[in-house]
Amino acid sequence: QVQLVESGGGLVQAGGSLRLSCTASGGTYAMGWSRQAPGKERDVVAALSWSGGNTYYKSSVNGRFTISRDSAKNTVYLQMNSLKPEDTAVYYCGAALSLSRLSRGTMDYWGKGTLVTVSS
Repeated sequence: QVQLVESGGGLVQAGGSLRLSCTASGGTYAMGWSRQAPGKERDVVAALSWSGGNTYYKSSVNGRFTISRDSAKNTVYLQMNSLKPEDTAVYYCGAALSLSRLSRGTMDYWGKGTLVTVSS
């Protein structure tokens, strides 16, 4: 069983930056971040293969968000720059058997989420 714990959410002004962290335990998987805004479906916005060699980004965050991992610390990060009010959501760290599953929006495991609020 994979356990995932997110941290790093908060309130930031538009144009600012935040870095989310996710500590994982229980196995080796492709890792990703999804988000869910009020009244909207959850979308995977960034994902990383188990090896770290391949990534996926939703078009709306490509060029602004960067996903990375520190294998020694079993931690995955989401660096979010140039934040916009429409980035406001609960962000979930997740894991899946493959990057392709994450890119199709499927997470096999996920954490409890952390709230990111971007003010205009």
